[in-house]
Amino acid sequence: MVTSQLLAYVALLFFCVFKASSLDTFIAAVYEHAVVLPNATLTPVSPEEALALMNRNLDLLEGAITSAAQQGAHIIVTPEDGIYGWNFTRESLYPYLEDIPHPQVNWIPCNNPNRFGHTPVQERLSCLAKDNSIYVVANIGDKKPCNASDTQCPHDGHYQYNTDVVFDSQGRLVARYHKHNLFMGENQFNAPMEPEVVTFNTTFGRFGIFTCFDILFYDPAVTLVKDFHVDTILFPTAWMNVLPHLSAIEFHSAWAMGMGVNFLASNTHNPSMKMTGSGIYAPDSARAFHYDMKTEEGKLLLSQLESHPSHPAVNWTSYASSVEAPATGNQEFKGIIFFDEYTFVELTGVTANYTVCQKDLCCHLSYQMSEKRADEVYVLGAFDGLHTVEGQYHLQVCTLLKCKTTDLNTCGDSVEIASTRFEMFSLSGTFGTPYVFPEVLLSEIQLAPGEFQVSSDGRLFSLKPTSGPVLTVTLFGRLYEKDWPSNTSSDLLGQALQIMLAVVVLVVYSLYW
Repeated sequence: MVTSQLLAYVALLFFCVFKASSLDTFIAAVYEHAVVLPNATLTPVSPEEALALMNRNLDLLEGAITSAAQQGAHIIVTPEDGIYGWNFTRESLYPYLEDIPHPQVNWIPCNNPNRFGHTPVQERLSCLAKDNSIYVVANIGDKKPCNASDTQCPHDGHYQYNTDVVFDSQGRLVARYHKHNLFMGENQFNAPMEPEVVTFNTTFGRFGIFTCFDILFYDPAVTLVKDFHVDTILFPTAWMNVLPHLSAIEFHSAWAMGMGVNFLASNTHNPSMKMTGSGIYAPDSARAFHYDMKTEEGKLLLSQLESHPSHPAVNWTSYASSVEAPATGNQEFKGIIFFDEYTFVELTGVTANYTVCQKDLCCHLSYQMSEKRADEVYVLGAFDGLHTVEGQYHLQVCTLLKCKTTDLNTCGDSVEIASTRFEMFSLSGTFGTPYVFPEVLLSEIQLAPGEFQVSSDGRLFSLKPTSGPVLTVTLFGRLYEKDWPSNTSSDLLGQALQIMLAVVVLVVYSLYW
């Protein structure tokens, strides 16, 4: 009896101490880093040369980490490829890699740097976290030996992984994540056999982590939120912006809102490759964001977030399924957005209601423009199908967007500038998925925090007249269950198709801009 009472008392004491030490809010930081790139990436260099290059980047990251800590940040996220860059072969990347152990080993590299071999990058990251009392998130390369007993073992006898690491405020390694969904051209890396679901707990919330292209797929991104109930996603990325729907700040803020989590996105900064766009996003709106195609400078962002954000449930098809499509007789036409064929209808009036359908998806729009300009054309578009370029993933998308010119053939082309403001808009669709991401992007690639919201019945609607001209208002839906299955012959065919299309897509990227 005494023992049980003592245990109950200890449990209560622990709960009270933990509750007292928990924080309702925390300060997050992300750093958009202009990476110092190696002179040669296709020819192997010595380990000493590789470390010298990485230390040049770590010098810059140290400045950002120190500054963030001095401003009270609890955690800072740095970008994918932020320590050594990109465009490597498998062989030329090897000198930059370290053996990264599983966090269960309970290791503080700053205190014991040689415990797992030569690990100078992990040691320095650990010391930066410890010396500044801040959680540090970084992206580096992991190497793991294998042998002939492993039928998947690469020809050179080891795996190479695109890896995120997290060091806590004492410098302890608390998370290691191997990127699962590799983007085309990442042939220097291996994907783990199964997607890893990586979480860790802090006094300011429960965190999950994944990398760049992972965001477009169910595992591990959705699994972290749906099944592991994380509060905040950490997202190192090297994101190439593709308008109208996949600009970094646009899509990442939409994912945070659609999934109901905080989202800390740190992008590399390389305007020549269309890489910019970092942000700190809450479920209700963007708290801080950065998009800069004009300078070569890095940028540190900080903002306060709720440790355990709340997010109301949304039935994405409830409102749209009750709408009776207006019998307007508007002429539909086809157009291409990022290789996908949409069904469009032109918005011809200053205010109106429109519906456009494709397959199982019907999109409904009500709007009022501030004025109907003769020099700008807007359309409502719908797409329901499998996207097959740079990856295979099934989309359902409803989009209001500005065409590049008054020629309807340019509807869906990349456009950054607009002049038309909207007094109001309301967009909904008959989605066959609960995973829908609401995007609002204004002229000159700006977000509109606090100017719109999503209702419980699935409408994306404005709260006030837009503060700037509109580029797009979009509901970007993902039907994960209709993706091509992995580890099958169809997936192998898809991978072969991706390889054949890779060069074409990269060329089109350059022409697209």
